[in-house]
Amino acid sequence: MHTPRSVHKVVRQRIAVGAAALMGAGLLLAVTGSAAAAPTPTLSQAEHRVTVIEARLGLLDQQFDAIQVQLASVRQRLKLVKKELGVYGAQFADLRDEITRIAVADYEGGSINTSVTMLTSGNAQQILNKSSMLQELSWNNNQEIDEFLAAARQLENTLQIEQRTVIGIKQLVSNLRQRVQAMNKMSRQEEALVAELSPTEQADTGTGETGTTPVTDPIATTTQAGKAVKYAYDQIGCPYVYGGTGPCPDGFDCSGLTMMSWAAAGVAIPRTSEDQWADLAAVSVNDLQPGDILVFLDGGHVGLYVGNNQLIQAPQTGQDVQLVAFTGWFRENFDGAVRP
Repeated sequence: MHTPRSVHKVVRQRIAVGAAALMGAGLLLAVTGSAAAAPTPTLSQAEHRVTVIEARLGLLDQQFDAIQVQLASVRQRLKLVKKELGVYGAQFADLRDEITRIAVADYEGGSINTSVTMLTSGNAQQILNKSSMLQELSWNNNQEIDEFLAAARQLENTLQIEQRTVIGIKQLVSNLRQRVQAMNKMSRQEEALVAELSPTEQADTGTGETGTTPVTDPIATTTQAGKAVKYAYDQIGCPYVYGGTGPCPDGFDCSGLTMMSWAAAGVAIPRTSEDQWADLAAVSVNDLQPGDILVFLDGGHVGLYVGNNQLIQAPQTGQDVQLVAFTGWFRENFDGAVRP
């Protein structure tokens, strides 16, 4: 049985990256334990279980990358919010000093008979909660009071945005931690499974570090489909990059590769695998033609069919665009095919 990709080494790299990221956030949890003893599987059973584990690891790896992108964006937003807080905080402090001066002057002149200490020590929310006191100040100062209350509202709103952003960061880090733990668990399951096999059987499961031999596109390029296939062949060996649309060496993700392959043929198709699956015309597996897009994992993964029962795919982080057989895992997780 053909295993579509080996993620054993890649997973270890991703776990290391994830562990470093979470340790930096102070949220890494230790993952311990060992696989439970089980009857030695047959080679066929082992191959199936390895392909299932690696498929799930591949999805976790893509989710890990997506969350990392989100986390970087939210952290950048937090920087901007903190910068705004500095500006609004300074404005609020300056206006509070001015209102305090006015309040003290009115108090000394007998205009109000209440303490002004809350004006000199209160934060933005406290000021807003007791804003009625400010209305007791001289009507001649209405503009200054309105500006002060506006500054308090602006500062308080920004503080709330900061709090929500911090909560969002904590949630994303928690999601990363959960995925690292799941990847650790699955990697240990794969290790235990492969360890039960003989060296020859281990090699047969596809868990060794084997490469993809470059091949020549056998399809004529006189048609749009042929041009799309040729483009995909030309990308074999380019790295997988989440969100990537090339060109090489910038890398591709799965749907970026299929989209750009058809773009090279002058045909625009949707960007994501889900949209390609939903928007393009469905074709029967018995009527596959080079250039058709094969869909897997409920629209979560796509590859370009190139004929001869083969497809070209961008698998996952740490691996390159590759030519693989449309058998084994691909048949088991095949949803259908669409044609641009």
